[in-house]
Amino acid sequence: MDVNDKLELVRQVGEEIITEEELKSLLETKAHPVAYDGFEPSGTDIHIAQGTLRAININKLTRAGARFKIFVADWHAWANNKLGGDLEKIQKAGKYIIEVWKASGMDLDKVDFVWANEFVKDENYWKIVMQVARNSTLKRILRTSQIMGRRESDILQASQIMYPCMQCADIFHIRADITQLGMDQRKVNVLARELAPKLGFTKPVVVSHHMLMGLGQPPKTEDAMERAMEMKMSKSKPDSAIFMTDSGEDVRRKINNAYCPAKVVGENPLLEYCKFIVFEKFDAMKIERPEKFGGNIEIASYDELEKLFREGNLHPMDLKKGVAEKLNEILSPVREHFEKNKSAKKLQDEVRSFQVTR
Repeated sequence: MDVNDKLELVRQVGEEIITEEELKSLLETKAHPVAYDGFEPSGTDIHIAQGTLRAININKLTRAGARFKIFVADWHAWANNKLGGDLEKIQKAGKYIIEVWKASGMDLDKVDFVWANEFVKDENYWKIVMQVARNSTLKRILRTSQIMGRRESDILQASQIMYPCMQCADIFHIRADITQLGMDQRKVNVLARELAPKLGFTKPVVVSHHMLMGLGQPPKTEDAMERAMEMKMSKSKPDSAIFMTDSGEDVRRKINNAYCPAKVVGENPLLEYCKFIVFEKFDAMKIERPEKFGGNIEIASYDELEKLFREGNLHPMDLKKGVAEKLNEILSPVREHFEKNKSAKKLQDEVRSFQVTR
């Protein structure tokens, strides 16, 4: 695969790339750049954006030659007071999420899982954390609070001020060439780019992927930050998201109740699911409907689907039925993994007994 082909794969992932010129140079000079992604084990299940969409994005970058380091941010979740601030429970949640990915289609042969719990045993890691903190103002750190699912106006605990400093240090300690995270993590990745030359590290290329919408109606506020926080899929609003181990009935119910106004293609969560998940996993999408409503139709691309919907040639309820069927196909291997693997099932049951805290 030549550099241009690799670059195109990364472009498919990045809603924003900082900068494309640096990315091209990296791909030209390094056969296997280190790519960083990370997750905070903060709940008892993960939704389809964290599971399937993450697997799609990571697989594209590994096909482009990247070697992935997925950072399990257990200490960060502890600092952010997740799962009641119980580190042992947080770590079990992290192991559970890795079990989900085993059945999600992620190419794990090209992925290493790295735990914060191991980093914190290294004196050099804490030196980097301190250097990040010493070279950042409190105001600058507070501006990154979105990475924790917080707002700048929130009252933060002192431990949460440490979080962005640690995340920057993670990037540097891993020696990441690329940071591949959601748009909600953009501010801390930009901070890492600003600090890298001062601290003697290479500036990471930032590849920020699209944040999949929740299933509810978009908020009416014009405030960009508020819209971003409210629109994204959230574990705290269970009916706004499809979870990786949802039953077939749950998937159909949630999709049936999803916001999907006729002929509206902008900020339509069902079309987002089709664009970023369904047509990434399948070559075509079959919609079954009675003859009086046009009969069955097979749609070969997202562009074709969007045109049909915009022109009113596909009813929202028919779209919902087709999306639910495809999502259940995608989630079926994950359900089977936890049904057939006794140790995975035991871990799932234990994690689901935990009380989730924001």
